[in-house]
Amino acid sequence: MRQLLAAWLFLTALLAGALLFARLLEPGRFELELDIFLLAVGALAVMYVVVAAREAFPPEQHSALAEALEPDPPDVQRPAELDRLERELTMANASAFDTHARLRPVVREIVGVRLAARGLRLDASEDVLGPELWELARDDRAAPTDRHAAGITRESLRRVVERLETL
Repeated sequence: MRQLLAAWLFLTALLAGALLFARLLEPGRFELELDIFLLAVGALAVMYVVVAAREAFPPEQHSALAEALEPDPPDVQRPAELDRLERELTMANASAFDTHARLRPVVREIVGVRLAARGLRLDASEDVLGPELWELARDDRAAPTDRHAAGITRESLRRVVERLETL
């Protein structure tokens, strides 16, 4: 701010020197010369006020108008299959019937694909799958007698998923 004031005072002094020089060249036009001097000093003052205001209140990086004109980013939507699978996992946790009827077919499909990639068949892979995953994926698993009994626990489900990931 002091630099702006010093620069304004310096330029005003230069203009005052120009006014004196013009007064010596044309002594009869003092009013016109004074008007020009005052106009130039006022213009400098306005310019420095604008510069000082801009330093005190810097402009925003993006104006509100520019942001309003930018298109909205597309909504990120989760895949419907992921939502369906989450619902099935939640239901499988709630009841034994949902574990058998909803989770078991998904696990069998995943196990079948993973084992086929290794050249193995599901019905002969009990030792590869491990006891928990085999119990859930085996073909001869009986439907629960109590449909409303507790389903697979979260810990057991976590272990099954981890085992699926390592296949």
